[in-house]
Amino acid sequence: MKTGDTIPTLLGVNAQGQEVKSTDFAGKPLIIYFYPKDNTPGCTAEACSLRDGYDSLRNLGYEVIGVSKDSSASHAKFAEKYSLPFTLISDPSTELNQAFGVWQKKKMAGREYMGTVRTTFITDADHRVTHIINKVDTKNAAAQIMKLLAESQQS
Repeated sequence: MKTGDTIPTLLGVNAQGQEVKSTDFAGKPLIIYFYPKDNTPGCTAEACSLRDGYDSLRNLGYEVIGVSKDSSASHAKFAEKYSLPFTLISDPSTELNQAFGVWQKKKMAGREYMGTVRTTFITDADHRVTHIINKVDTKNAAAQIMKLLAESQQS
């Protein structure tokens, strides 16, 4: 997925086990963030930053969607534990991760494995990608997005 591409219609299943489609958010620009795993330090910091900035992002018209390969049940517990007000999508098959190009080879402690590369995609109201954040500041994810949106409005 690159700038200018339209996101897929079928996004996956939410924490309640219901299918989520981009058409559910017709006419709304989206912030879709991919993260490796529920309840890990970086992912929790990112989710809580987006939770804390959620009202500001919604005031700009955006809806927030988080995606990881965790199960819907894991997402439900994660959302409840941290009072996350936005949709979390379960992608156990990594189909959506692959469609967005964030399922990649990673390295940790000398071991190579496939995993989700933390990435945020911002779309317009027609769900075309307008921005991609590859270096996500997990503790300040919402502020990072707000700054990017403010800068792009000025240019």
